[in-house]
Amino acid sequence: MNSNELREIFLKFFESRGHKILPSASLVPENDPSVLFTTAGMQSLISYFLGEQHHLGDKLVNIQKCIRTDDIEEIGDESHLTFFEMLGYWSLGGYWKKEAIQYTFDFYTKEIGIDSRELAITCFQGDEKNGIVRDTESAEIWKSLGISKERIAFLDYADNFWGPSGIEGPCGPDTEIFVWTGEGESPKIYNNKDKRWVEIGNDVFMEYNKKSDGTFEPLKQKNVDFGAGFERVLAYVNGKNNVFETDLFLPIINKIEKIFGKKYVCHSELSGEESSYCTEFRIIADHIKAAVFAINDNILPSNKDAGYVVRRLIRRAVVKAKQLGIEKEFIKEIAMEVFKVYSGVYKFDEEMIISELQKEEEKFRQTLEKGLKIFESQKENLNGKIAFDLYQTYGFPWEMTVELAQQENIKIDKNEFEAEFKKHQDLSRTASAGMFKGGLQSGGEMETKYHTATHLLLASLRKVLGGDINQKGSNITAERLRFDFNYPEKLTPEQIQKVEDLVNETIKQDLSVEMQEMSLEEAKKSGAIGVFENKYSDKVKVYSVGEVSCEICGGPHAKSTGELGHFKIVKEESSSAGVRRIKAILE
Repeated sequence: MNSNELREIFLKFFESRGHKILPSASLVPENDPSVLFTTAGMQSLISYFLGEQHHLGDKLVNIQKCIRTDDIEEIGDESHLTFFEMLGYWSLGGYWKKEAIQYTFDFYTKEIGIDSRELAITCFQGDEKNGIVRDTESAEIWKSLGISKERIAFLDYADNFWGPSGIEGPCGPDTEIFVWTGEGESPKIYNNKDKRWVEIGNDVFMEYNKKSDGTFEPLKQKNVDFGAGFERVLAYVNGKNNVFETDLFLPIINKIEKIFGKKYVCHSELSGEESSYCTEFRIIADHIKAAVFAINDNILPSNKDAGYVVRRLIRRAVVKAKQLGIEKEFIKEIAMEVFKVYSGVYKFDEEMIISELQKEEEKFRQTLEKGLKIFESQKENLNGKIAFDLYQTYGFPWEMTVELAQQENIKIDKNEFEAEFKKHQDLSRTASAGMFKGGLQSGGEMETKYHTATHLLLASLRKVLGGDINQKGSNITAERLRFDFNYPEKLTPEQIQKVEDLVNETIKQDLSVEMQEMSLEEAKKSGAIGVFENKYSDKVKVYSVGEVSCEICGGPHAKSTGELGHFKIVKEESSSAGVRRIKAILE
């Protein structure tokens, strides 16, 4: 079974059972500053777990692209990936445990042919203190489907309870599904300490809301949230012992073989150990694939936040290639193979992605050799100060220096590195404090103001460039706004000045910012601007600024335009083919 066949089977199975297909969300989390990337399909559905009505109904299914970096040091083993896809289905207050577990069981055993005798199950053991009962209900349902009681284990919070993404929010116990990957027949009794049992999915029963004080209260509705790693399931049903031997990776690894002139050998019969080529090839394939998908969603390499992660992935791949003796540029060729692997599944802005990858690779190669020489000459005395110099001068992420040091059995004091980093930040803040009248303001207050400024910017762009201008991406920090919009050519200095002037004229008028909740249809009729493609619930918030702007938005806003200060465009550039980017500040 290839990857496209598995996609089709999964989506059709749940669609035939009344679930509506939800397109994959962007890797940039919407209105969730607590995380850098989308890490699961449920991330964009939090408000619907709390009771909002989804415009597609209460039964949904999708395949969500995700990026996780928590386990980046594990990349190269059999199952960990930076970029991966998540199979997901949801009930938003509709069906409950019996139906969900039956769906999960039927999908695995009847649709993709997993032998039920190879399954094991875990359930939540309960928490008497917080009034959360032992999940015997799920266990009994599994037993009714033929799973023996010896294959069912009850575990605690660490294993079988999904908490909220932040301090508070929807959460609940889960039941997890494991398959036997060891040689021979699976043991009659499940042992959760035996790593040969591998998780292939879980049903989370979101029935609680965790409050900020740590206590739980029942949600208005009971929700089901199923998730399974696509690559992991694909590998298992094809009898592979690792995710890198599926059609999602082998073509990429074969391309690396050709470029590097080295064979991908993952096991030495003589030593019984994995070869270093195996790990390096897997890391390079994983990291370039993740960078391709991130850049495609306009997460560009930088020294901040998600952009820093993308930069780290690209640079780590270059260092791994360097350690294999590869001096030539190679990332473009690997990226082209990634496009082929996902052809027909995702659309890529190939020209923009290749341009960004090559810029980053060329930039890092200019300092890589010098940085490695410094590392070699200083490794006997390596400390946090030298690690910071490698970061500041030669672009070596802290994690990369640590990894190089570990290969030499050298430890670096992270506190010393962070002290140097903080010292540098303090100097930078002092130098830039004059940017804002009256000194720096709080991040929350400024982000709030930038949300409103973004609405005024779009309205002004539509006046200057035409009414078909729409938002293609947005990123707001406490220091600036970044706004992407459709336009085929570079703006002239006159156009930029006109846009800036229009925004500042609206600010001077001190117009009030009004918010109304209304149905999606009412919002459309009112003329509110929004991307009406599987994004909004039936009830939306519409923010209006006089006759200037009317937009659907979920973010915080200023009370009036007079609060914003002076709007200044500091940069206008290309974001991708047919998309321009403006960066602006409030002074």
